[in-house]
Amino acid sequence: MFLNYFLTIALLLSTFFALFSASPTEAGNALIGGASAAVSFTLELLGAVCLWSAVMELLERSGAVKALTRLLAPLLRRLFPLSSRDGSIMAAISENVSANLLGLGNAATPAGIRAAQGIARLGEPAKDELCRLVVLNTASIQLIPSTIAAVRAANGAASAFDIMPAVWFSSVVSVAVGLAMAKLLARVWR
Repeated sequence: MFLNYFLTIALLLSTFFALFSASPTEAGNALIGGASAAVSFTLELLGAVCLWSAVMELLERSGAVKALTRLLAPLLRRLFPLSSRDGSIMAAISENVSANLLGLGNAATPAGIRAAQGIARLGEPAKDELCRLVVLNTASIQLIPSTIAAVRAANGAASAFDIMPAVWFSSVVSVAVGLAMAKLLARVWR
């Protein structure tokens, strides 16, 4: 609800300032040009999202996601000890982490929501695990930054994946710092 108000106010303010800082013709041309660019960008990005969602589906059907889940299971059990007792919650967490590792935030979201709902059902003892899930999902380590690469390709980058080392480093650091802060703040607030 807040976002609706914020976007409405931002639109009204930008329209107001555009009308009074430039000629109405220039403001109208900028508005039409921006809308056209937004639609074009959305369509280009949509193709890449569809491609990587199909890749994720193929990985799931081939069993690669299950193999990745088994590989991640010991670490996830340590991060989510209460949730690890429920197979459906751990499956959702594993799917979320796997999709984020592949850079598929759009595919990770439904699994993250299922995992958060499952952890929330566990009640008060699992609130720290819910916080860790939000941190892990938000900061997410990405092995293949597919969405960012799609945005770069849509904007004319010569090599859309040349950012991979920087993404690996920054995502590992952000997850480590986020989880450390979640652990520290959980102890401080007790």
